[in-house]
Amino acid sequence: MKLALIAAVADNNAIGINNKMPWYLPGDLRYFKAVTMGKPIIMGRKTFDSLKKPLPGRTNIIITRDKDWTHEGVKVVHSLDNAIALAEDIALINGNEEIMVIGGEQIYRQAIDRADRLYLTRVYQSFDGDAFFPEINQQEWREISRKDIQSEDDQPLTYSYLVLDKA
Repeated sequence: MKLALIAAVADNNAIGINNKMPWYLPGDLRYFKAVTMGKPIIMGRKTFDSLKKPLPGRTNIIITRDKDWTHEGVKVVHSLDNAIALAEDIALINGNEEIMVIGGEQIYRQAIDRADRLYLTRVYQSFDGDAFFPEINQQEWREISRKDIQSEDDQPLTYSYLVLDKA
């Protein structure tokens, strides 16, 4: 079972500010949906709070330290290990070959060394942020696909969809 991380990351590794993304890229949102649809997704509670509701078509697994926290339509666990074990069970039942970690910073930091694949939307600009994607060692990853996007959806930003596998 592959463990994959998916994130949109600025040049300075910013991924969020005030529990929101620092940019609006409709094309990237469509890409995120296409890559994650049907797969179990793992996220921290703050990331879930930013979404406000479960993402449809995916099993939403929320990691929180709060033992009393619940929300309708999601599965709640209290560690990354428990989240991965649950996601693997669900993926096996559903015939998925990949489970997805979708954020935020703390969850990415815990999961990066265990990941087999990274789906990165690399946004070619720096942004103010208070949440950052971990630095990746380029020696440990090999690019298996890239699609460069030039200012689509009336956005002045250029970005690339990168898929990296652990070397």
